[in-house]
Amino acid sequence: MNQGRAKPVKLSMNELTTLRWSFEQDVNNYVAAGIQAMGVWRQKLSDFGEEKGIQLLLERGVNVSCLLWAGGFTGSDGRSHKDSICDGLEAVRLAAAMQADCLIVYSGARAGHTHKHARRLLWLAIQAMLPLAHDLDVTLGVEPMHVGCADNWTFLTCLDEAIALLDSLGSPQVKLVFDTYHLAQDPAVLARIPEIVDRIALVQLADAKHPPLGEQNRCFLGEGNLPLKRVVTALRDAGYEGYWDVELMGEEVEDWDYHDLLSCSRETLNAMFV
Repeated sequence: MNQGRAKPVKLSMNELTTLRWSFEQDVNNYVAAGIQAMGVWRQKLSDFGEEKGIQLLLERGVNVSCLLWAGGFTGSDGRSHKDSICDGLEAVRLAAAMQADCLIVYSGARAGHTHKHARRLLWLAIQAMLPLAHDLDVTLGVEPMHVGCADNWTFLTCLDEAIALLDSLGSPQVKLVFDTYHLAQDPAVLARIPEIVDRIALVQLADAKHPPLGEQNRCFLGEGNLPLKRVVTALRDAGYEGYWDVELMGEEVEDWDYHDLLSCSRETLNAMFV
């Protein structure tokens, strides 16, 4: 265990945290802050240019913890099921090109479907993406969300639903995204970490002063009421060795200076590992 604790913290900064910066600003400022991994938002990368962006990542030695996102397989965003799958396949290729640790997947809202049909649409979409993901060695990270803010994103609103989906797919290429803002709202999740740790592709970090209700309102690490230190410790003790991707958004953090946010995030996470 001591040997494991000596390993460097694999900190990643998510581009949604520094929403007002461009892709190029994100890369350069993260590196300047001593952060060598990032969660890439497809919109920012597209605005900058995918080929240029991948080259910039290589030049600056920045790893990609995750690419976000693919999904909307229920038609909740107006696309057909076929179109959303085609976009998902494009995202898999992009994730492979930048050697991302995982591609984050959101199911899409229930959108008037029965739960059974919505689950089937998601299952069929992931099945269609799996051959390419396997060939390109891309992990698909399915993210469940808290019911208080999931409406526009996913019908997977608890850990059990997400685990059941993974079980039904039966592929090691599909794992969980463990976002503390969503999952750590339930204190019972701590006891389940040892049984699910091998199925976690990525841990995303944020704190919260109250459960979400509508828009997400994440707060800086350690300033909310979530048991972050206990969650981080439990994940490490259970053997998690992946990235810790800081994803902050909402009124609590919108007035922070981004440079301060980067340095404080690094210092706070390092302190959790002591």
